[in-house]
Amino acid sequence: MACNSCSTEDGSPPKGCKNNGTCGTDSCNKLTVFDWLANMSLPNGEKPFDWVEVRFKNGRKHYYKNTENLTLSIGDVVATQAQSGHDIGMVTLTGELVRVQMKRKNFSQEGDEILKIYRKAGQKDIDIWSDARDKEEPMKVKARQFAIDLKLAMKISDIEFQGDASKATFYYTAEDRVDFRELIKLFAKEFRTRIEMKQVGFRQEASRLGGIGSCGRELCCSTWLTDFRSVSTSAARYQQLSLNPQKLAGQCGKLKCCLNYELDTYLDALKGFPKTEIKLQTEKGTAVCQKTDIFKGHMWYAYEGEWMNWHKITTDQANEIISLNKKNKKVASLEEYASELMEDTKTEFENVVGQDSLTRFDSPKPNNKRKNKRNNKNKRKPQNAKNDAK
Repeated sequence: MACNSCSTEDGSPPKGCKNNGTCGTDSCNKLTVFDWLANMSLPNGEKPFDWVEVRFKNGRKHYYKNTENLTLSIGDVVATQAQSGHDIGMVTLTGELVRVQMKRKNFSQEGDEILKIYRKAGQKDIDIWSDARDKEEPMKVKARQFAIDLKLAMKISDIEFQGDASKATFYYTAEDRVDFRELIKLFAKEFRTRIEMKQVGFRQEASRLGGIGSCGRELCCSTWLTDFRSVSTSAARYQQLSLNPQKLAGQCGKLKCCLNYELDTYLDALKGFPKTEIKLQTEKGTAVCQKTDIFKGHMWYAYEGEWMNWHKITTDQANEIISLNKKNKKVASLEEYASELMEDTKTEFENVVGQDSLTRFDSPKPNNKRKNKRNNKNKRKPQNAKNDAK
């Protein structure tokens, strides 16, 4: 979903809103919510909802109360209350849909944590905010070097300045607990501002920074995914994926969240499959499961000692044999079941190109015979002219 300024006309390249990652209509940003109630009017006597959703750097959102009854719309830059001073953010949602979002995220409208909106940001507020944002990248380089010099097992992933440039929040990731008291002293001495250290998980770090996944799309955690459920290797086993950590891990270094998307479907399909540990008892021998095809409902078994010869049967046939084995009965062999699924392996090759030659697009070779004939004729003409003169 993109704003009108980013659209194309007549096949021309996109114009772009030129806001450098801060879209004026908030339609190009991650975790954007479409306000489908914007065109609906309130009933008579109803007052508009006085809470507003405000977005900050890297998709961080918070809800503020509009105590001043300001006329706000999506895309307005506002000055909001902070623990000390004020912060600058962009309005991303207004109206009744904010009530729905607050209920979904269990955000209480009462309590001591209620923050309010001061005013619409003026040009002076925006200039201070922009200057602070420009300092974040060089500060991150220095901060990482300080952490390396102190030999701390941590990674500083991002820095976020408060809107009034009075505080800088350092986001970091670490496997274990880190004693960064000396690091804070160095930061305060070097950067001359209040420092706050905030530890985030590896998935939260990837969602803040964003990126492109192996599927070619933007990361789910940075576009629409808000809750991070635990992912285990059993999800890959149920889906019969190779347990290769390089393919199963995402940019955060953990297992990909998309492994859980189709897991329920696979679990429902596997309910009709017998357990692969169960062996089939036949008069010819004991058969062991080698492979399963969840989509087609087929299973491959091999006799003990004949591991190279696999016999394909359906799940219903496997369940039938298992039920007979429980009654101390054995079937003759798996071949009588597998013969029903025998496929004709003969293939007929056809000329898919038609009657055209495969070299029809090659450049034709020059005809040297015609050139030789012309050269011979030219050589003969002068001799004939001399004879006529004689």
